[in-house]
Amino acid sequence: MFEGIEFLHKELFWLLLLLPLAIIWYVFTRKKQTAELKISSVKGFKAGSSWLAKLKPLLFVLRLLALAFLITALARPRTVDVSTKTKTTKGIDIVMAIDVSASMLAKDLKPNRLEALKKVAAQFIQGRPNDRIGLVEYAGESYTKTPITSDKSIVLRSLRDIKYNTIIEGGTAIGMGLATSVNRLKDSKAKSKVIILLTDGVNNSGFIDPKIASELAVEYGIKTYTIGLGTNGMALSPVAINPGGSFKYGRVQVEIDEALLKDIAEVTGGKYFRATNNKKLREIYNEINKLEKTEIEEFKFYNYEEKYRPLVIIAGLLLLLELLLRYTVFRSFV
Repeated sequence: MFEGIEFLHKELFWLLLLLPLAIIWYVFTRKKQTAELKISSVKGFKAGSSWLAKLKPLLFVLRLLALAFLITALARPRTVDVSTKTKTTKGIDIVMAIDVSASMLAKDLKPNRLEALKKVAAQFIQGRPNDRIGLVEYAGESYTKTPITSDKSIVLRSLRDIKYNTIIEGGTAIGMGLATSVNRLKDSKAKSKVIILLTDGVNNSGFIDPKIASELAVEYGIKTYTIGLGTNGMALSPVAINPGGSFKYGRVQVEIDEALLKDIAEVTGGKYFRATNNKKLREIYNEINKLEKTEIEEFKFYNYEEKYRPLVIIAGLLLLLELLLRYTVFRSFV
């Protein structure tokens, strides 16, 4: 009966304790409420009692019910319809610059560095529903895989399609990857602009110096988080191509220009991370996700519908019925 109904003044239900007190009072005073006639003998009167006398307590029951309905009405029953509207007050545009050089096929992360990155990056993208995200690939040169967009299905599909290929010139052009990412964000009107640049090597290619690219990022107010990907020591990495086109693997020393990556992050106001395994890589993206929070303002609209009026009407009708019966049917017993 009261499903979906709340009471504004629930404390008034304590008044219902008056009902059992009223019942006790009625039981003890019932005989005194009826007029008495004392005579020496009732032998001349016919024995038996009227059915109206037996129904007279009905008047008291009607009054109690009316009181119960009035107390419930005073408690202000009402239904609440809550509608919510969210508004993103601080959007973030993010470009993920991903190294796709041959060394990203190294197997120190499982199944390899590139596939491990794609899995973690996909989770990161899915956790940013209110932000625009773009993808940049780079090796010896760089290009935009996906411009910044709010359509996460496009970004995720493009991310799945990223793989090592021989179309892009070999090498690791960190400056080129960073500069292309800056170019994608420089005209953004977002409150916050962020680049997540990941590499597993040193800058050995490209015609843009990473420090120049960093200065461009600073000029356009773009923060850069850098991630060095690779274990400490030796890693099973591609060293040659077999006649059939497959890679030949060998133990190779992992070389990451951490000094450069730290400098890029520091200059642009970001942070440098080192991912030596799959777990660490997930933790890094989780930390970046916490550092770059999109502010969301939530508006709630409450629509109240008061339900006390029917209870007051019922209470009034019960009192009216009690008065009507008292001064008509039960008049001789008042």
